[in-house]
Amino acid sequence: MWIYEKKLQYPVRVGKCDVRMARYLMEQYGGADGELAAALRYMNQRYSIPDKVIGVLTDISTEEFAHLEMIATMIYKLTKDATIEQLEAAGLGPNYATRDHALFYNNAAGVPFTAAYIAAKGDPLADLYEDIAAEEKARATYQWLIDMTDDVDLQDSLKFLREREIVHALRFKESVQILIDDRETKKVF
Repeated sequence: MWIYEKKLQYPVRVGKCDVRMARYLMEQYGGADGELAAALRYMNQRYSIPDKVIGVLTDISTEEFAHLEMIATMIYKLTKDATIEQLEAAGLGPNYATRDHALFYNNAAGVPFTAAYIAAKGDPLADLYEDIAAEEKARATYQWLIDMTDDVDLQDSLKFLREREIVHALRFKESVQILIDDRETKKVF
């Protein structure tokens, strides 16, 4: 059960219209290592994970949905004043022709989101290692996005998201250790 607080997890500011950057941010909106894929992956995995770490998956999944809202806000702010010519020049002409300024879950190359991005093996350790890798890939993408813009306001929000990916990876690593320690504990029945 969620209670929605009508504010972003972290403020999103942009210094200028930048359609090129908006297109790159689509990677974190609907890409394989983006926020939607992560939120759905962790929410799905929580049903086959031991109770000792189920809360970690629930918490991080919920936060990933908040990050998705931040990315959508960034894209909206970066494109709201864009002309059709600017959208076309940045490669977003097909999106505009199909849905105006509405967002659609696809990556930066325009490939639509697919459920194949939602990895779940059913083995708690395999899933958690997959989750660590997903967080590290998202961290790397955020760093590259930071490097691709000179908008300090946008960089601020992207740095926040990058740091949260690091925290998530650490939480998943802690969860792996909890499960390994539990597995190695002598059990008497």
